[in-house]
Amino acid sequence: MTKSRSQGFTSYDFRNIHPDVYLGTASDRYAGWIGTIYDESWRERVTTRTRKLAGRSFSEKQVPVPSASEYFEHFRCLELDFTFYRPLVEPDGRPGNNFRVLAAYAEAAPPHARFYLKAPQRVFAPRLRAGQGAYRDNPDYLNVAMFVKGFLEPAQELLGGRLGGIICEQGYQRKKDTPTTEVHTEALATFFQQVEQATASHAGRDLGCHLEIRSPHLLETPWFDWLESAGLGHVFSHWTWLPPIREQWKRSGERLTSARKDVVTRLLTPLRVPYADAYAAAWPFDRELPEIAQSAQGKAMVLDTVALSLQALRHDAAPIVLLNNRAWGSAPELARRIAERLEAELGPG
Repeated sequence: MTKSRSQGFTSYDFRNIHPDVYLGTASDRYAGWIGTIYDESWRERVTTRTRKLAGRSFSEKQVPVPSASEYFEHFRCLELDFTFYRPLVEPDGRPGNNFRVLAAYAEAAPPHARFYLKAPQRVFAPRLRAGQGAYRDNPDYLNVAMFVKGFLEPAQELLGGRLGGIICEQGYQRKKDTPTTEVHTEALATFFQQVEQATASHAGRDLGCHLEIRSPHLLETPWFDWLESAGLGHVFSHWTWLPPIREQWKRSGERLTSARKDVVTRLLTPLRVPYADAYAAAWPFDRELPEIAQSAQGKAMVLDTVALSLQALRHDAAPIVLLNNRAWGSAPELARRIAERLEAELGPG
C-alpha cells in the first residue's frame, strides 16, 4: 500500500512533498516549536531574552543553534535573517559575531541542508533608521566591496554547496522618496555587474539572488523585464503593504525570472497588519491563529502560495516557500496547511 505524504505531516515532516518543493521557515530557534519540531529535551537548554515593540515587552524563548540538526529532520531549507542586520565580516576584515553564529549553523546542519541568507541591509537599504522614526541616507548603499568581502565570500566559505540562495530585501519606501523604476533598476543593474567583475562569475545568476522589493509602485513591467534579462528572481512576498501574491504574479507578466529555475515565496505578515501587531498576535509562536486560518485572507494566502508553487513546477522550476510565525501564529502549522493543500493538488505520492 502506498503511504500518503500526509501521514508525515502529522509529525511535521515536510521533506517529501515533491522532489522539487522546498518548504522551510524564516528563522528557526523558537522554543514554542518544542513538541512539534523540537524534542522536549531542548527545554533544558532554552534561553530567554526580552524584546520591546510598540511600547510592549515580550519574552522570547529560544533553543540553541545545535537544534538545527533536528530542524532539518522536518524541513528541507531554512532562511537565516540575522545576516540582514550585520555583515559577516567587518570592514576591517575581522569576523563578526554573525560569522561565528553562521559557523555554528554550518557545523550543526546536515550535508543535505539548504540555507537562504538575507543580504545585509547596509548594502541593499537606500535609507537606514536613525531613531525616533527618522531615516538617513545609507552611505554604503550598493557597496560592492561590503557585499563581496563582508558577506558573499565568508558565506560561501562557511556553507559551500549548502548555500541555496540570497535574498536581497529593500524595505518599503514612499513613492515620493524613491526614484523611478528605471533609475532604481539601473542602479541595481550596475551593482550586479560590478559584483560579477569582482567575483569573476555571474554572481547573481550563480548564487540564486532573489530581490524582495517592498514598494508596490516599483513592481512594474520594466522591473520584471530587467530581472528576467539578469536572471535574478523576484521574491513573492506576503507582507503588510504589498499586493497579494496573485497580483504580483500578474504584474510579473506571469513569468519566473530566476536563471536558477527556482522561485522564492515568503509569507511574513497578514496584509494591512503592521509588523508589531502581527508579532503581538502570533507570540509566543506555538499555535495557529483561528482568526487568520479561518479568514478569507488567510485562505487566499495559502491558495496563492500553492498556485504559485504549481506554476513553478509546470515551468520545471523549484518552489522555495519560506514561512514566518507572524503570518499564521506558528510557521510549522502554516507549513502543514500548505503541505496538505499541495498534496491535494499533486495527488498522493
